[in-house]
Amino acid sequence: MRYFNTEGACNPREHYMVKLDERLEEIKNTLVDRKKYFIINRGRQYGKTTTLRALEKYLEKEYIVLSLDFQGMETEKFADSVTFAHAFAKELLEAADLTELKDQKPLREPLSKFADGTQKDGIMELFVILSRMCGAAEKPIVLMIDEVDSASNNQVFVDFLSILRKYYLGRDKVPIFHAVVLAGVYDIKNLKLKLRPEAEHQYNSPWNIAAKFKVNMRFSPSQIASMLTDYETEHQTGMDIREIAKQIDQYTSGYPVLVSAICKYIDEDLSDGENSDCRAQCWTREGILKAVKAILVDNVPLFESMIRHITEYPEMRKMFQAILFQGSEFAYNPDTKEINLACMFGYAVDDAGKVRIANRIFETRLYNYFLSEEELTSAIGNMAKRNKSAFICDGMLDMDTVMTKFVSHYSEIYGEKDINFVEKYGRKIFLLYLKPIINGIGNYYVEAQTRDERRTDIIVDYLGEQYIIELKIWHGNEYNERGVRQLADYLAYYGKDKGYLLSFNFHQNKKVGMKEIRVDEKTILEVVV
Repeated sequence: MRYFNTEGACNPREHYMVKLDERLEEIKNTLVDRKKYFIINRGRQYGKTTTLRALEKYLEKEYIVLSLDFQGMETEKFADSVTFAHAFAKELLEAADLTELKDQKPLREPLSKFADGTQKDGIMELFVILSRMCGAAEKPIVLMIDEVDSASNNQVFVDFLSILRKYYLGRDKVPIFHAVVLAGVYDIKNLKLKLRPEAEHQYNSPWNIAAKFKVNMRFSPSQIASMLTDYETEHQTGMDIREIAKQIDQYTSGYPVLVSAICKYIDEDLSDGENSDCRAQCWTREGILKAVKAILVDNVPLFESMIRHITEYPEMRKMFQAILFQGSEFAYNPDTKEINLACMFGYAVDDAGKVRIANRIFETRLYNYFLSEEELTSAIGNMAKRNKSAFICDGMLDMDTVMTKFVSHYSEIYGEKDINFVEKYGRKIFLLYLKPIINGIGNYYVEAQTRDERRTDIIVDYLGEQYIIELKIWHGNEYNERGVRQLADYLAYYGKDKGYLLSFNFHQNKKVGMKEIRVDEKTILEVVV
């Protein structure tokens, strides 16, 4: 029985996975057939290895594919040029034995003699052998190397790339690999930053011959739906495939491992074995919410890498905090180190020229991390904890009471704070208040499309019920009325009759408190602090 896989490469015989045919055809037609050298540079668990293995199979009729993985080479193999060259030759021999080269002794023998290590030749001498092998082979040879950023000694690998570049530029005269495909998290030019992120270590790009890899590797809603269709054929849950795929995409933005993680949790943790009735109840919006909630508190390598990176790169951390809590906008500029790295790791994307955090799950994990750093010392958070029972009525969240209590607690603690402080930290203050109230049962996320310096929409999910809260800085009556209208439209979109408008007002004559507003048969509770 196939299952959803979140560990390592996927195999269609064993795992439910999206169909890669279109992606493979695009890579072959636009890159491999055109003799391009390129790198598949994506964040962790983004399907790089799965794509490489599928591509190897896809190309084997027309090409000889030598597929290597640097993750299997020990640290000492990168000690110097000679050691690396012989270790690399052995890896190539093992790869060749899995292809038709296995039975072509005249082609293999020079490489085999080099690999035995009796001669102390280095990378340059190895390339002479490889050139002859590529020239004599019956089919063009394609070299694939996965996990290229596992190279522990950067200089040796830089030397290797430099010689590869030399042969690439002269391949009209001297034979060499038809195409080269490298895969890893780090772009080649950023390998020095991987090893030592200090400021004095600048970018180094010995491989400026690389073609740009433009193939979209995120899962689209239709691709997610195709994977769910395979699952549905076997289990007959009766799920609304298109709607479930859309909901999963809203949380993951198609980040492959997050898509699989949601599906895996619903299938294995929520479902009751082969009980079809139970499965049908799990493949719902509520099931997705439970899966997302479980993923957000799980210790997974992807999140651990994200927290480690924002610790290593303080400017990236500041940028994410400004985006999340202040609604700040940053123009996408690949020459800015922190922006480049954030996008390279997969934590951020270029969205119409602006930096946006890659998906809702990453956003919420970052919110939770940043808030947890202040939770223990947060006065308003402690107020919420002490009054937690007052916010729950008949097992459900009483959002009216949450907003009422927030007004009084906020005024008590922050009433005398200056305008700049509240403008900068107002949204964080509310989330510090909200988080302990819903913690353990509910969840929240911020709607990225509405987040700017003036307003932010927060969606709270609590036991299947949604609450929509708009946070904004007061900028006059006209702007306020526009905000009320926007919230009413937003409520209509979500099919809700009631919403909440929290205004941070700095006017001397402001009227602190709450009032109820009716707009288009929608009820809006406006709260002013």
